[in-house]
Amino acid sequence: MSARVPDPEPRNAPRPFGGVPPGETPPGESSTGSGAGPYRPLTRGWAMGPLVLICLVALACALFFLAYAVVLDL
Repeated sequence: MSARVPDPEPRNAPRPFGGVPPGETPPGESSTGSGAGPYRPLTRGWAMGPLVLICLVALACALFFLAYAVVLDL
């Protein structure tokens, strides 16, 4: 029984999982940065608007169920 001789030409070697051909190396990381400029801390936020809206909706729901309970009690 003879052993298989590996292909001397690595360019014809099968690539597992669609890999990169021998001799070519993919880039290790992106060459572009993720930042779009210097860091600026936020001076104003919009958190107060949604908070007020959530509180108003919760208050309206509570008043609705309170009125519903009063109507059912009559």
